[in-house]
Amino acid sequence: MLYLTHDKPHRTTWNKGKLTGQKPPLKLNEVWAIRIRLQIANKTRDLALFNLALDSKLRSCDLVKLKVSDVAHGTRIAKRSTVMQMKTKKPVQFEITKQTRNSLSELIKSQNLSYTDYLFKSRFHKSDHITTRQYARLLKSWLVEIGLDPYEYATHSIRRTKVSMIYQKTKNIRAIQLLLGHSNLDSTVRYLGVELDDALDVAENTEI
Repeated sequence: MLYLTHDKPHRTTWNKGKLTGQKPPLKLNEVWAIRIRLQIANKTRDLALFNLALDSKLRSCDLVKLKVSDVAHGTRIAKRSTVMQMKTKKPVQFEITKQTRNSLSELIKSQNLSYTDYLFKSRFHKSDHITTRQYARLLKSWLVEIGLDPYEYATHSIRRTKVSMIYQKTKNIRAIQLLLGHSNLDSTVRYLGVELDDALDVAENTEI
């Protein structure tokens, strides 16, 4: 007896042609390339978002929900802030550098934001603030502008950028753990991939 078989339609995997796994941080020259383009284009909101994302090292879900009250004391932008992380339900502190304070001040002034307003308002009526998807799309556009492949990066690339630079200078993994708000050191080691990097550095400098 013959049985007819029907071939299942071929489905293209969601990540075909894309790099998967941990995404790399930005390099210093790439950070400045994006920053300068946003300044030239007078993209006040995007510049403030980019600068604060770098300084805060927050996950995108926490970054997009920041309010004026999270970064300002009255009319003055604070030099440091503390926010509660959605994922861990634990507070994390971060610095707000001078250029980030300046861009935040310009954003608040230009959009006439009140103390209780979200910093990064959505241009759509369905949300009071930009979504993580909108943030990801903005990042993609910034990367394309400076000639980088957007599929090689993600919003976690921004989260990792400053801590990667700090680690390269200090090798202080405990400091990085505190800055990222990780509950244990192993998470930080895996996040930065520092064990492999350090092992390769030792190997490259050892001749036999």
